[in-house]
Amino acid sequence: MIKWFMYLIKCEDGSFYVGSTSNTDRRFAEHSHKKGGRYTKLHKPIKIVYKEEFFTKIEVLNRERQIKGWRRGKKEHLIKYGNRKKPE
Repeated sequence: MIKWFMYLIKCEDGSFYVGSTSNTDRRFAEHSHKKGGRYTKLHKPIKIVYKEEFFTKIEVLNRERQIKGWRRGKKEHLIKYGNRKKPE
């Protein structure tokens, strides 16, 4: 069974790229060699700072879409604390 991953990459300019793949090492190498998404061709990727594992492609694509809609602060919280809720 193929495992799927949603990942966040931190770029050199401090921005984040959100993507999904079945092989994070290969996909990060593609981003690093300008064979990944358009965004990482313009914003040099530094490292994967967060990833989550899923069992189906549908699940990972839904999660990727959800996180792409988040503002920066919410992404930073996810990176720092994982899926735990923000303190009130």
